[in-house]
Amino acid sequence: MDVKELISEQEWEEAFPIMNQLRSHLNENEYVELVAEAREKDMYRLFALYDQGEIVAVTGFKPMITLYYGRFVWVCDLVTDTHRRSKGHGEKLLSFVHDWALENNYESIALSSGLQRYDAHRFYEEKMDYNKASYVFKRSLT
Repeated sequence: MDVKELISEQEWEEAFPIMNQLRSHLNENEYVELVAEAREKDMYRLFALYDQGEIVAVTGFKPMITLYYGRFVWVCDLVTDTHRRSKGHGEKLLSFVHDWALENNYESIALSSGLQRYDAHRFYEEKMDYNKASYVFKRSLT
């Protein structure tokens, strides 16, 4: 298994079928536009885990600094192909993010997970040793 940063539009498009399993509200054009803008304006990084040459999991994250967390990495997206779950792919990819953060002098990792995603919560808490730190609130302005 190999982790690779996806930096071209073609690579982002190759990852779309996996990312779309998590971000089903986006079509491919919206996804590519958002990845491009987030990379340009917000230091967003997109990585894929490959198994035998095929993308099996994708993560998108951005390094951040806030007064609450200090220097940390915010995991925006983490998804393993539904047909390849429970094989350690998510753990390997999230561990890669941990290593990237440490190598780049970030102190912690934070993420948000939808209230209905019980399996993901169990994965973060039991497998990856994350703690619930807060609630995330959202308000649409449109």
